[in-house]
Amino acid sequence: MNTFLSIKGQKDLIRFCRKILISLSILSQEIVIFSVMNRLLVLSFILFYSLSKGQTQPGSGIKHISNFEEISSLPSSISKFIPEGYSALDTAFGNLNLDSYPDLILVLKKNGEESGSDDVDHPLKRPLLILLGQANQSFTLAARNDNAVYCIDCGGILGDPFNAIVIKNGYFSIEHYGGSGWRWTRVITFRYSTQEKYWYLHKDGGDSFNASEPEKVKSKVRTVKDFGKIPFDKFDIYKDH
Repeated sequence: MNTFLSIKGQKDLIRFCRKILISLSILSQEIVIFSVMNRLLVLSFILFYSLSKGQTQPGSGIKHISNFEEISSLPSSISKFIPEGYSALDTAFGNLNLDSYPDLILVLKKNGEESGSDDVDHPLKRPLLILLGQANQSFTLAARNDNAVYCIDCGGILGDPFNAIVIKNGYFSIEHYGGSGWRWTRVITFRYSTQEKYWYLHKDGGDSFNASEPEKVKSKVRTVKDFGKIPFDKFDIYKDH
């Protein structure tokens, strides 16, 4: 694989470094921390250079680092669920309905979202699909929600806030991280109900802190006692439940 950054990679690197510089300029209004700035720029270059060399584990083409790589190929048993005009942003395998077959969460993005999404008031939605594994190694679509994953512009200066999907024994979480001088995380967790055979909002919360004082973290987590019973397909990340 070519060890040099592509034109797109160079543009991404420049955009990423510019965001770091802007963020640091906000944080250093009182004290200009040149050494930290230089260190972060070097680390960001190393990160992009490593990605351009394709330093991933063999067979890991289905996974990616959000915003940097694209999933170029998927088995037909999965790709058939991707609508025209969309592509896969992320995938995660695990046990979603507590049976003996591996299940899959597929996060989609609209093609060209990098240039087509203008602001958070008119976000390009990122559908999340729950696909349940079958005995014949195929999948069936069990649920879809277009408002469970933040848009590409929803992370502030840090850019795309989407971080990961985590699945564990009937639970799955959607993780986000964003902000500028003031950083925040948001982790939304759903739980499978064996009685109703569906997923319901379990927890919604995260941490916030100023980047200049990362040790001073404020945490807020809401549970069913706060928001009631919300099925997965009715959850809206853009609304305050």
